[in-house]
Amino acid sequence: MFFYPTFPHFVDNICILQIFCELSLRIFCKQTVNYSVEKFFVGKCGEIWIFFTIFAVEFKKTPETRFQMTTFIGNIDARLDEKGRIFIPAAYRKVLAEYDSRRVVLRRDPDNECLVFYPEEVWNKKVQELQDTLDEWDPDDMMLLMQFTSDAEWLEPDNQGRVLLQKRNLEQTGADQDVVFVGMLNKFALWSRQRFEEKRMPQKDFAAALRQKMKK
Repeated sequence: MFFYPTFPHFVDNICILQIFCELSLRIFCKQTVNYSVEKFFVGKCGEIWIFFTIFAVEFKKTPETRFQMTTFIGNIDARLDEKGRIFIPAAYRKVLAEYDSRRVVLRRDPDNECLVFYPEEVWNKKVQELQDTLDEWDPDDMMLLMQFTSDAEWLEPDNQGRVLLQKRNLEQTGADQDVVFVGMLNKFALWSRQRFEEKRMPQKDFAAALRQKMKK
């Protein structure tokens, strides 16, 4: 909680200061803020009226703020146990905590032999973006939506940070026990270690493709 005294003179200064405080917090802290006036005092010092306001300020983390703070990066080797359980890497669990997200959404990637994990808020935004492009009275659009969501499921890690992967999802990756988590900035993927190495571009091709994309 932060306390901001208003300047002397007129009541208009209070409104101006409220706007100034909010803009300052958004610019310098790069965060969305909620604030409310908790207490309001009026007094007089000699011939000057003094107005004093206490603001309660709450910082709200947005997906944009989180992107500036922490992202899912790197590749981390892991192993599935005999029941299909796997530990989400500790580094990724810390990023999930930035999203205030206990649950994740797992979805089979339609183009690659991997599984993609989304923080809850990122998934909800992605679904909303898709839904905004669809016509609910168009049967083809509705079939597209159903197929998109049918390939997804909610997962909630246990107290040790493990999730249980269904057999049909593991078959998608062709994984046995040796797998690799791969960061994708606001989400992360799970690959069979062997298939990920086979799918990776040669270094020269990767460098050329990256240069081409970065020029846009």
